[in-house]
Amino acid sequence: MSINQLPQTGYFRIWQIIGDKKANPPIPPLIPVSAATWWNKVRTGHYPQPVKLGPRITAWRVEDILKLIENGI
Repeated sequence: MSINQLPQTGYFRIWQIIGDKKANPPIPPLIPVSAATWWNKVRTGHYPQPVKLGPRITAWRVEDILKLIENGI
């Protein structure tokens, strides 16, 4: 999926960002890193901070992820 096909607003869950090979059909990553790497970079401030949408739902703003991709990660 190209960056132009992504929504301009909304939220992404982690599996939408880093992909999920086990899904049927597999979900390709927008940012090809492991979950551990993703969380480490969130902790250190290299990646955007998440938003809690509920007690068990963590997501990231689409705008933040698009900006990250456009800046070359």
